[in-house]
Amino acid sequence: MLVLTRKKDESIMLGDNIEVKILSVEGDQVKLGIVAPENVRIFRSEVYQSIQEQNKEAANINQNLFNQIKKNN
Repeated sequence: MLVLTRKKDESIMLGDNIEVKILSVEGDQVKLGIVAPENVRIFRSEVYQSIQEQNKEAANINQNLFNQIKKNN
């Protein structure tokens, strides 16, 4: 893990086209701004994890349906 110290209005670059900027720091809360191409999907980690879990469940359901169809044929 890379650990960096940044102040308000400073930023870091991820590759050539993603900038993460510190917009404000209030107590233990940091507000970030992210500038990235439209094709880059950006999620909070808890939302990303939820999407991944839902995708796994959907894949499992689809596999179960496939197995049922296969048995009936």
